[in-house]
Amino acid sequence: MSDTAEPEKEDGLDSLFREWWEPFAAYLALERRYSAYTLRNYRQALADFVAWRRQALGEGASGREFTGLTTRVMRDFVIEAQRRYGRRTLHNHASGLRAFFKYWQRQGRVEKNPLIGLALPKLEKRLPQFLTEAQMRLLLDGPRRLLENGTEAPFVAWRDQMVMELLYGAGLRVSELVGLNYGSLEADGTVARVLGKGKKERLCPLGKVAAGVVAKWRREFAHDTAAEAPVVVDVRHRRMTPRAVQLLLKRYLALAGLPGDLSPHKLRHSYATHLLNAGADLRLVQELLGHASLNTTQVYTHVTVARLREIYDKAHPRA
Repeated sequence: MSDTAEPEKEDGLDSLFREWWEPFAAYLALERRYSAYTLRNYRQALADFVAWRRQALGEGASGREFTGLTTRVMRDFVIEAQRRYGRRTLHNHASGLRAFFKYWQRQGRVEKNPLIGLALPKLEKRLPQFLTEAQMRLLLDGPRRLLENGTEAPFVAWRDQMVMELLYGAGLRVSELVGLNYGSLEADGTVARVLGKGKKERLCPLGKVAAGVVAKWRREFAHDTAAEAPVVVDVRHRRMTPRAVQLLLKRYLALAGLPGDLSPHKLRHSYATHLLNAGADLRLVQELLGHASLNTTQVYTHVTVARLREIYDKAHPRA
């Protein structure tokens, strides 16, 4: 669904919504390089808030949806929203609204950000899901198996192999993967320059296996290898979408007998976890993942410690 589609066609909102949403959406997409998935969630958060605000104001709502807002008003919204959303969704919506009001505050259209200082329900701590090294080997072996038994054409099998090798071997976000161009690859093909969140560029080593697969793909299957040409394409040589990558992964998860609800991002989790399990420095992993804060990366240390405890409990006679 296009982000430029008129809201009244999809969520019953009017020109006021477009007036406030569209400049913000353009800023997120073009300057902050947020994914279409994030934009969709932020748009839904804003639509929900506008609907709530209009219901609260009644007939006096016109033009006042984004004015006179205080932390207390936003607290009332959060209390009501808790009846409809889980805590994680609520936090995501609050994040979107916080960014929205921050943007318009900078534009001088609102005086303050009403979400600053707003307390939200605490999130339950969840460790990131990841695949074991044995599970990853089984998953990555899928395209070869399909190719060898004649189930899949070489173009698709090697493309799928490359997609999963890049997600796991380079720790790319799915948006970074589909946005990768040939001009982003270093001359020797072993490093990719990736533009991640916040337009921050980072270098991602591909590893020998991933680099080898990319080289074969480029040599034998790529239709266009110009600097601006996409690396990951569909059978019509068009840039793949994040949704297509999700569906691709589901196919190989089923083939490997693994949970079908695992997303491409879980391969990134596996990448980070396996690096730390092998003794990689936490700050190095932070750089490789493109995390702005070390705290974001530290969640993977909990995973590795949990794994160490599991091994200890099984192996030590005094455990």
